[in-house]
Amino acid sequence: MPKAYVFTRYGGPETEAFVDVDRPSPGPGELLVAVRAAGVNPVDWKIRSGYVRPGDSGERVFPAVFGSEVSGVVAGTGAGVEGFAVGDEVFGSTLTGGYAEYALIPVAIAAHKPAELSHADAATLPVAAATAYDGVRQLDLPEGATLLVTGAGGGVGAAAVQIARALGMKVVGVSSEAKREFVQSLGAVHVASGPGWAERARATAPDAVYDLVGGEVLVEAAGLLTDRTKLITAGASDEDVRRLGGARVVRARDAAVLEEVARLVVAGDLDPHITGTFPLDRAADALRTVEEGHARGKTVIEVAR
Repeated sequence: MPKAYVFTRYGGPETEAFVDVDRPSPGPGELLVAVRAAGVNPVDWKIRSGYVRPGDSGERVFPAVFGSEVSGVVAGTGAGVEGFAVGDEVFGSTLTGGYAEYALIPVAIAAHKPAELSHADAATLPVAAATAYDGVRQLDLPEGATLLVTGAGGGVGAAAVQIARALGMKVVGVSSEAKREFVQSLGAVHVASGPGWAERARATAPDAVYDLVGGEVLVEAAGLLTDRTKLITAGASDEDVRRLGGARVVRARDAAVLEEVARLVVAGDLDPHITGTFPLDRAADALRTVEEGHARGKTVIEVAR
């Protein structure tokens, strides 16, 4: 039977386990994908801990497979599927988790993988890169504007910096001192996080803020702007950011965004910066790398065939 890495209840790492699972059956409008690579994101361990993403019902059937993004090969199609066939290489967001040998992807949020793109790189795009792209486009800044990105050393942050740079913006990246060289390599002016970061950033005169941290960092970031409509976050709740006059990132969740971020990678404008790859049987190590904050860029699980 196919293997999957799951959590059996809400809690910490003690809830995690490998299990045998039935091979999923694609329903109408769904693709069954033989996974070749799965992206690892902070939201994975947060969901295990009980976090409910905006728009989710909060209802979960255990055991629940980790992961939200994969790249692989179509192994089956559900009723009504058009434009995809068995054997096609695809990537997208999952219905059934991605740390597994098989996953289900809705056709609406699946795209054909360009031949020039590796499965590992493609697996990093549906969550981090697409979130970054959606946020940068939502701000709708002109060329030459200055965008400040908090959490610039993480997966979404690194993608946001590069996408904004590709669109002609100046970017200020806030991250730990340990990630200074990495953030600078992306083309951003680095500001060290920690006490006093906002005062250090004030001299850069940002026109907009893309927050990926939340909490007090979001509050301090808001104080850098005169136009709070140019404050967006993927790191805080709707309620918290609305109190400050900003908004959460509105996710498009469609194939067009996936195709665009893939095009940016192929064109050389976006590097997923995969800094850690793990085989499926080391999924726990991959997740710990992200959960403990050691990852720079993206971490990927590769599934051997």
